[in-house]
Amino acid sequence: MKFFPNMSDDFVIAFWSLLLLTSINLLCFTESATLLKNESDHLALLAFKDGISDDPNGVLSSWNNSLHFCMWAGVICNRRHLRRVVALDLSSQSLRGSLSPHIGNLSFLRSIALYNNTLEGRIPQEIGRLFRLQYLELLHNSLDGEIPNNLTRCLQLRGLSFGGNKLVGNIPLDIGSLSKLYWLNLRRNNLTGHIPPSFGNLSSLTSLYLSENSLDGSIPQELGRLVNLQYLGIGQNKLSGTIPFSLYNLSSIRTLDVILNRLNGSLPLELGHVFPNLEELYMAGNRFTGLIPVSLGNASRLFLLTLGDNYFSGHLPMNLGRLKGLVWLDAYENQLVNENNEEFTFITSLTNCSGLKHLSLSYNQFNGILPNSVANLSTHLIGLWLVGNQFFGAIPRGLENLANLIALNLEDNLFTGTIPIHLMKLKRLQGLSISRNKLSGKIPFSIGNLTQLSRLDLGGNDLQGSIPLSIGKCRHLEYLYLDDNNLSGTIPNQVVDIPTLLGIHMGMNHLTGSLPLDISQSKNLILLNISNNWLSGEIPPSLSALIALQMLDLSHNNLTGHIPRNLVQLLSLQYLNLSFNNLEGEVPEHGIFQNPSAISIIGNAKLCGGIPKLQLPKCPKQDFKKQEGTFSRRVIIIIVVSVVLFSLLLLCFLAFRSKKLREKLASTSSMRKSFLQVTYGELFKATDGFSLANLIGEGSCSYVYKGIIDHMEMIVAIKVLRLQQRRASKSFIAECRALRSIRHRNIVRILTVCSSLDFSGSDFKALVVEYMPNESLDSWLHPSAIEDEHHQLKNLSFVQRLNVAIDIACALDYLHNHCEAPIIHCDLKPSNVLLDDDMVAHVSDFGLARILLEDVDYSQSQTNSLTIKGTIGYVAPEYGMGANTSTSGDVYSYGILLLEMLTGKRPSHDMFANNLSLHQFAKMALPERVMEIIDHRLLAKEIEIIWRGEDYEKIRNMMQESLISLVKIGLSCCHESPKERTEMKDVVIEMQKVRDFYLRR
Repeated sequence: MKFFPNMSDDFVIAFWSLLLLTSINLLCFTESATLLKNESDHLALLAFKDGISDDPNGVLSSWNNSLHFCMWAGVICNRRHLRRVVALDLSSQSLRGSLSPHIGNLSFLRSIALYNNTLEGRIPQEIGRLFRLQYLELLHNSLDGEIPNNLTRCLQLRGLSFGGNKLVGNIPLDIGSLSKLYWLNLRRNNLTGHIPPSFGNLSSLTSLYLSENSLDGSIPQELGRLVNLQYLGIGQNKLSGTIPFSLYNLSSIRTLDVILNRLNGSLPLELGHVFPNLEELYMAGNRFTGLIPVSLGNASRLFLLTLGDNYFSGHLPMNLGRLKGLVWLDAYENQLVNENNEEFTFITSLTNCSGLKHLSLSYNQFNGILPNSVANLSTHLIGLWLVGNQFFGAIPRGLENLANLIALNLEDNLFTGTIPIHLMKLKRLQGLSISRNKLSGKIPFSIGNLTQLSRLDLGGNDLQGSIPLSIGKCRHLEYLYLDDNNLSGTIPNQVVDIPTLLGIHMGMNHLTGSLPLDISQSKNLILLNISNNWLSGEIPPSLSALIALQMLDLSHNNLTGHIPRNLVQLLSLQYLNLSFNNLEGEVPEHGIFQNPSAISIIGNAKLCGGIPKLQLPKCPKQDFKKQEGTFSRRVIIIIVVSVVLFSLLLLCFLAFRSKKLREKLASTSSMRKSFLQVTYGELFKATDGFSLANLIGEGSCSYVYKGIIDHMEMIVAIKVLRLQQRRASKSFIAECRALRSIRHRNIVRILTVCSSLDFSGSDFKALVVEYMPNESLDSWLHPSAIEDEHHQLKNLSFVQRLNVAIDIACALDYLHNHCEAPIIHCDLKPSNVLLDDDMVAHVSDFGLARILLEDVDYSQSQTNSLTIKGTIGYVAPEYGMGANTSTSGDVYSYGILLLEMLTGKRPSHDMFANNLSLHQFAKMALPERVMEIIDHRLLAKEIEIIWRGEDYEKIRNMMQESLISLVKIGLSCCHESPKERTEMKDVVIEMQKVRDFYLRR
């Protein structure tokens, strides 16, 4: 052994043995340490698996001890560092469960891809320990809670995607320190607060998606420092202010999305130059003003442009036709006009856009003849919307060239002529709407060629002839609107037995014959309206097969026979109108017939029975002798009463020959036919001499007293007219005329009248009506200061206000649609709504009411020189311009009243100044800030109930959704244009839907 010359062989052997043993131990120690580190990854993965409650694709079935974890599905290990986990990819596996905090122990992770699953719960804070992490993709799950603040420790992050979850709270300010981030996606969550200005430090960022959250405040000007940014999505938030000028420095921008915010200001004229790479521009649903920049025609890559629902004025730039790649153009609902007020030729400029698929120019101020060049638009066009303009003349020929057209909507224009037969060549058409024009002639029989139609709307024209049988070939039809025309003939069985039908509107025509028996085949039908026709025969019992039916209107026809008892089986039915037919016999007492506000059966004189609230006579028993005796007694009573009345009239005529009295008798003759009368002396006694102690109300034309009339033996309200006021006498006559034939649970009932002389010989007029112990709605919405001092504030809960609002809507619907001639109230406001013992609302004070003659087109505003009728704040704006009274005027008043009930603010409140009104105040709050404007007293009782319940969040969300719906209904009634207001019959249905939704909790 030359290395140990002085050592014995035994020593040398021992030395080498010891050295070998030491090496072996060292190797074993190193291997054990490595196995220990691997085991931490192993345990972390098992903990992740334990958090998954459902694995429908079985992707985790390989995660067991028969395989090394690096061979498990979705797990990727590196080859260095002795196989540590560097990536976890289980995307699009439909996994359900939560994210285990042990994922933070996978310390070598560089990528986590768990998108397109159903993971729930919070994002673990422990992910912040993964300092090597570069990509974190959790989008399209159901994760909630806040974004972990310590994610900013992951300084290597390049891609962060949390979109499509339920995250809440503010965006962490320190995300701006992730300088390597080039992709940030937080869209479609519930994030609040401002966009952090620190985002301006993300110098590598190319894509920023924050859309579909509840972010507010302004757009930070610091975003203008993101020189590499190509995709900026901040739409569908609550951002306000203008677009910062610094953003126009981002010349690399390809997509700019600011849709559905509250942004204002005008766009720079050089917009198309500063964004030379622009491909998609989303600006709809804001408050932008000014002109649409002509320079957009120079953004040669632009293929999608949405400018709708803003306040842009002027005309559309003709050079948009240079954009040969333009696919989508939306400019609906602005204030755009024809170029230079000449013929509308913008359509012609678009014929160069060979790839155009979608064009919407609806609700602007375009007018003139629609040029024939519209037929030369791209053959790829699938949707053309020109609604709500003033195009006139014939519908252009050649539209059949647009062979791929799926939707064509030309409604609310002034088109004349006939329905072009060439439209029937559009075989792919699914929606055809040309309603509310001035079209005439017949519906083409070839309309049956449009076999793909799902919606056909031809209503509101002047079409004649019969309904073509060929419509029955449209086997995909869901909605059929033929209402408000001059169609005649019968309703074809072939039309109504289409199984896909959801809605049929054929009202206001001249249809004859009976209801088709085959209508029972339309088992999906939700809405059926065949009112205002000349239908005869009986109501077929087969209607009970329409189990999905929610609205049925057969009013104003000549239907006979009994009401089918099996209609009570329609459990989904919310509105039933059988009024003004010739129906007879007993009214059912179950199903929808238990809800008097949901049905109308007036104008059927031979109906009887039903629930007591309908106030119908009892059905007679089949005893002919008794019937003859009853008839004889009635004849005798009528003769006696007639003789007595004649004698009284004769005495009055002889006693008072003055012209003044003769005029009084003439003006009240119609009133005498409808009401009993009481004397001045009886009313004087009932009110203790009209004492102040019994005075319960005062108006501009009347005093209201409480009293007890002896022969009535009940408390009544006595409305004494102040005849010194010039319009008091007219008010008295108007109210008598309006109420003489009205019987509705939500309209105050006149019990008797007095038209006489007082003890001094002066004229005296009074109405005796039902006494309402809970006074007016106004006293509940705006309690007096005296009540405030004594801590006895009146308050209506949310449900109570909802019920009252529905009561009022039902009353107006009855007046407008179910009386012999429509009645316009003209002065609807909270002080004219009275509440009985059960807090049921009754509309009162018909002193300004107008009865519309059937031959008057009261849907149109016409010049009227009369003084404005109604109360400032509630009166419809068109009345101020001399328009005739109309049902839409009452609708406007109802909308204001509903918003007042929700906000607790009168329309005359001091805050409504400088062009701000109650309905504008409500509109600005939609949808996210609605809870901020709601009367806090309305929420007091409901919040107490919510806090005591287990489903706090669910009920609160239901309340918020309900309030949003109610504000929208109120606003739909307050449109500036009368023709855009929702009709009361539809308001009733929508209000009842809200109540049903909320009470379902």
